[in-house]
Amino acid sequence: MTALPAALRTAHRHIRHWADDLRAGALELDRDPEAVHRYLDLPAVRFLAGHLTPPGWERAGTEPGSGPAHGLATLERAVLCEELARGDAGMMLGSPGASMTGVLLDVLGSPAQREWVHGRLAERPRWTCFALSEPDRGSAIGEMTTTLTPLGDGSYRLDGEKRYVGNGARADLGAVFARVAGTERLGVLAVLVDAADPGYRAEPLPTLGLRGVQLSRITFDRVHVPAERVLGTHLPPTRRGMWGIVSVFNRLRPTVAAVALGIARAAHDYVGENRKELCGAERDAYQELGRRIDAARQLTYRAALAVDRRPSDGYLASAAKARACQVAEEVTLRAPGFFGPGARLDHPLLDKLARDARGVEFMEGTRNIQKLNLFQGLHTGKVDRL
Repeated sequence: MTALPAALRTAHRHIRHWADDLRAGALELDRDPEAVHRYLDLPAVRFLAGHLTPPGWERAGTEPGSGPAHGLATLERAVLCEELARGDAGMMLGSPGASMTGVLLDVLGSPAQREWVHGRLAERPRWTCFALSEPDRGSAIGEMTTTLTPLGDGSYRLDGEKRYVGNGARADLGAVFARVAGTERLGVLAVLVDAADPGYRAEPLPTLGLRGVQLSRITFDRVHVPAERVLGTHLPPTRRGMWGIVSVFNRLRPTVAAVALGIARAAHDYVGENRKELCGAERDAYQELGRRIDAARQLTYRAALAVDRRPSDGYLASAAKARACQVAEEVTLRAPGFFGPGARLDHPLLDKLARDARGVEFMEGTRNIQKLNLFQGLHTGKVDRL
């Protein structure tokens, strides 16, 4: 069992209480993603926005942007995101704040770039987006067609389209991955963009799961990217480009696994709260689902610690993400069976959780992609055992 640091245990107790508030708005947000604006004063939402810190929890950060409400270590993000996703994953992912862009800034951002982003987020609740996936190509970096054309003074012209971008239509600023024109397939950079820039256009897409995150389509038509918004230029060449991108994804995958676990726990808890007299085969099935959630959590914690120790070590993170998504899908599909025919109509939260669980499968790479990554680690001897 992974023992959590005392400060993190303190934060976890407060987050657990705050997460319960998210549940109250879960179904409303599922019907209307714009309802998130009515929940900006909730403690959990303020925490995600960077405007509230759990009492007694003060991380000593030496890097800019490493305060308590952003720049969290991988294990901390996993623990807290699981609890918030148990409240409601849609509300958690649809809340304002640095989110995935904050993780990217921790890896590739300069002090000035971090100040530009976090300074604006401190002014009022603002959303960020993380634009990677493209139509017909997903997140395959080698096939990326969004391009950055050098303008000769260190700045670039950004052209292309991104799709399935969380919070894209409501974001004030975000990070975009694009291929530098005239370079090899893996000549990719990450840049910061302002949604107010000329040529930036975003619109929400219709979705079935995780509707609160308002997945969007973003197009860039000759968007000017100043030199100071290109991430990683202050770092040695070996720390830019693909190294930085892989490091970011390794840090994010345990968090995505934790979101899946939070959804599974929400469904499991719902059964326990509403079917108090389980017996026989039903009780055994319920307890077995709980054990699977606990086992996936331990794998997720191990993966998070591995990444914290060495950011390039992401093989366990892939295993955790694949396993957690499998568990979330299984638990949310089996939970209605404890209530009989028509359960997804009579218990709309269970229907929502099943749809949300499938949505997490497509975040940061599907199960097949994660298994391929894990296989590479096993094949090269970088993963001895799980």
